[in-house]
Amino acid sequence: MTQPPRIHLFQGFGVELEYVIVDQDTLAIKPIADELLKHELGSYGSDFENGIVTWSNELVVHVLELKSTNPESNLTVLEHAFADNIKRINAILTGWNARLMPTGMHPFMDPLKETKLWPHESNEVYEVYNKIFDCRGHGWSNVQSTHLNLPFYDDEEFARLHAAVRLVLPILPALCASSPIVEGKLTGSLNTRLKYYKNNQSKIPSITGRVIPEAIFSKRNYLNTIYEKIKTDIAPFDSGNVLNPIWVNSRGAIPRFDRGSIEIRLMDVQECPAADIAILELVIETLRAFVYEKFIDHESQMKCKTDALVQIFELGIERAEHAIIKDVDYLKVFGVNEPMTAGALWKHIFESLIHRGNTVLDKWKPEISIILNEGSLSSRIVKALDKQPTHANVQDVYRKLSDCLGQNKLFLP
Repeated sequence: MTQPPRIHLFQGFGVELEYVIVDQDTLAIKPIADELLKHELGSYGSDFENGIVTWSNELVVHVLELKSTNPESNLTVLEHAFADNIKRINAILTGWNARLMPTGMHPFMDPLKETKLWPHESNEVYEVYNKIFDCRGHGWSNVQSTHLNLPFYDDEEFARLHAAVRLVLPILPALCASSPIVEGKLTGSLNTRLKYYKNNQSKIPSITGRVIPEAIFSKRNYLNTIYEKIKTDIAPFDSGNVLNPIWVNSRGAIPRFDRGSIEIRLMDVQECPAADIAILELVIETLRAFVYEKFIDHESQMKCKTDALVQIFELGIERAEHAIIKDVDYLKVFGVNEPMTAGALWKHIFESLIHRGNTVLDKWKPEISIILNEGSLSSRIVKALDKQPTHANVQDVYRKLSDCLGQNKLFLP
């Protein structure tokens, strides 16, 4: 497969959205992604290209990924395409009495009993992962995320983008948390998916690192420092040399020097494409402001310490938009002089970008306002449950979330 031509900063974006296939009545998982793809392809396969959106398999057969076929410059067009594809998929799934369900984790799946790995093409990679880590855990078989791929053309653009991405990653849980429930219980963490993500490969610590990437700003240093270490560490577990360190790297943002992009992986999938794309537009415009030194200069960005960024990120996993940020140096980056919640910081960022005349975000004001004023999707789910996560209540809320996905509208409790 030939790589598409490289593009420059912010000229196009790759977006991936993951959803669970569930029974229409019970919302129990239905491991039929392979049958869905076969329905369109005529035989078992891993990708069905449907115009600007491609349907793909994942590690487990109850999850379907929708992704932009190629980098897209107009995310509004992509949002509508995602919504149209979801309607088409749901119409097909009715033949199995099934539908797609959103959020970062299925609320009552038992992965030890229900996990079924993808059994078709390219499954040798999944088999190796399963052998090393046992993929029947929540951090493997019960995680649905939104990935954003951002382009860079050369080393200079990589350095600018990676510096900016490192600064934004710690506060992403405040926007994107959608996983407050596991096995029918409120976990106390608003971003439970990231708790599992952080630890699911601890057997080989170099794979995930501290999730927030190290302060490395050149291809040569990254290859020598990160990828060589991963390669060495996975070798004893991968006698067939199946795993590529570039695929294995699981930090919160992954440089792909082979195709000139950084992939951000920290975002829980939201209740509908409109919510996801609104968040992505805000994230992209915040990154753009950093890259073009609207907040602080590039040299100052590169000096930000990983330890400090990790501490803010850890708070966000637990409390999402309610996490109180006290790090004076971090807040100064955004022109803030006093402690505030991560949610308030995002409001400040959004208002600053609008004040500076950012027209891209104008279209997304309704969606962004709901997220910033009503709370992350996790907070809205918790509010809807009214502290009573009975199985029936959880089913009711997640049925409404699935309706939101089918109708491409945001969830309000």
